[in-house]
Amino acid sequence: MKNIPSVDLSDFLSNDEKRKQKFIKEIGEAYEEIGFVALKGHFLTDELSENLYKEVKNFFDLPNAVKQKYEIEGIGGQRGYTSFGKESAKGRTEGDLKEFWHFGQEVVNNDKLKEEYPDNVIVNEVPNFNKTGMETYKMLEKTAIYVLRALALYIGLDEFYFDKYVTNGNSILRPIHYPPIVGEPKGAVRAAAHGDINLITLLMGASASGLEVQNKQGEWIAVTALPEQLVINVGDMLERLTNNKLRSTIHRVVNPPKEDWNKPRYSIPFFTHPVSEMSLNCLLECIDNEHPKAYDDITAGEFLNERLRELGLM
Repeated sequence: MKNIPSVDLSDFLSNDEKRKQKFIKEIGEAYEEIGFVALKGHFLTDELSENLYKEVKNFFDLPNAVKQKYEIEGIGGQRGYTSFGKESAKGRTEGDLKEFWHFGQEVVNNDKLKEEYPDNVIVNEVPNFNKTGMETYKMLEKTAIYVLRALALYIGLDEFYFDKYVTNGNSILRPIHYPPIVGEPKGAVRAAAHGDINLITLLMGASASGLEVQNKQGEWIAVTALPEQLVINVGDMLERLTNNKLRSTIHRVVNPPKEDWNKPRYSIPFFTHPVSEMSLNCLLECIDNEHPKAYDDITAGEFLNERLRELGLM
C-alpha cells in the first residue's frame, strides 16, 4: 500500500444501511492493513480549525519565560505546557524537536474522575486560547466516538461498546510547535518513529509536510490529506485490545530539507483515551487458533502510566 485510504463519516451517519456497512468495511480493512485513514464528513468546521491554529500560534509566539509559567511539575505533562526537547520516543535518548500544550477532559457528572484528572491550565496572555481549544476538543471527541462505533461493529461488538469508556475519558488535545531548525540536529528529528499510546488519534493537519507512516513492507509513506480531512490512526491500546487485528502503525515526523529549516511546523492531534479502569484484555472476538492471545491483562490506566515512564514524562 502506497497511500492511506480515504473514507467519509457521512456514510456511517446516513440512514442508508448499505452506506453504513460500506464505511464499516472500508475503515476496518484499512486499519487491518495500514492503521491510518483520511476521513471527511467529521464534526470539526473549517472556521473552528482556523481559529485554533491562530490561537496556538499566538501562544507559542510568547516568550519562553512566559510559556514556562504554564509547565506544571508532577503531573507527567498531562496538562499545560511541555518545553522544547523534553519528550523523546520510546527507546530514544534524543529529545524530539518540539514543544507542545495539553488540553484535557472537562468531566461532567462524575466527581471521582474530576478528582483523578488534573485541571486544565488557563493561559492569561492569550484570552481565546482555552475556549477555542476546548470547543475543538469536543468536536474531535464526538468524531472519535462515531469512528469507534464503526470499529466496534467491524470487530463484532455492540455498536456502543466504547461509548461508556470514552465518555469522560482521559483524552488529550495536543497543539504542537516544531520551531525552525537553527543548527545541525545531531540525530534528533521533529518526532522520532513511534506508535501512539491511546485508542485512536485524530490529526487536524499540519502547516508543513513531514508526517510519514511505515507500511507492512517497511517502506515510509508520506501522509497527505485534503484540507477538509482528518488523519485518523489506531493506537497501541486498540491494537492490544483487538489482539493485533487492528494495527498501531509506526509513524514519524521527519526534518524538512535544509533549505526549509527556517520554517516552523504546527500540528494538532487529538489522542482518544478511555477512562483508566477500562480493561485492555484481548477481546475474545479477536482470539482464535490462528491468533492466540498476544498480551497480558492490563487496564488502560496501568498501560498509560507504563508508557509515560518510557517517554520520560513521569
